[in-house]
Amino acid sequence: MDHIYTALAETNVFQGLTAGDVADLLDGRPLRIKEYTRDEYVAYAGDTCYDMLFVIKGSVRGEMSDFSGKTLKIEDIVAPRPLAAGFVFGKNNRFPVNIIANESSTILTLPRDVLIYTLQNSRTVLQNYLNAISSRTQFLSDKIHFLSFKTIKEKIAYFLLNNMPKNSPVMVMKQTQNELADLFGVARPSLARAIAELEEEGMLRAERREITILDKEKLNKLLNY
Repeated sequence: MDHIYTALAETNVFQGLTAGDVADLLDGRPLRIKEYTRDEYVAYAGDTCYDMLFVIKGSVRGEMSDFSGKTLKIEDIVAPRPLAAGFVFGKNNRFPVNIIANESSTILTLPRDVLIYTLQNSRTVLQNYLNAISSRTQFLSDKIHFLSFKTIKEKIAYFLLNNMPKNSPVMVMKQTQNELADLFGVARPSLARAIAELEEEGMLRAERREITILDKEKLNKLLNY
């Protein structure tokens, strides 16, 4: 179990504690560990979120589908990180999205009563947990704002303006075009076409994964900022 406590100590919920501290807090408490293979579902949207889940090894993704069946990837969650921290409590404590393994992954389940015990017995964990919930709320607020844009070019402009380095107009993309298309909920050819149009309009230059903003004011106007 030592590697489990080490992984938990590296998450934002247990930040500031050593693996030994985590072991002392959880000593004798029931924990469940399960292995998942690539593309296996960890949880389905609408499932009741009874307990706290942590990705201990590997990575998973959050996906949702609209009424037409189109899939939109919300984000990738790479170990070590908690899952759906803000949905363990509340009247409608259900997973908001499907959780699917990207690769062979290990998920630890911390029962709700163990989580409550931990929050009551560690001020550090309590503060970390509240911060984690607040951060997720802010993330979801930003995501809703992003999804409110109707055109692909608006989504590209918003994504770039919110992720560009502060002191440079050049951004090296972490995502491939396929991954960006999944993130935007569009087909890859449609995304490539929108990027090409923004290039033709002089707003940016795209070279492989490197994007250079040429006209920030025009990008802002796309968003009516």
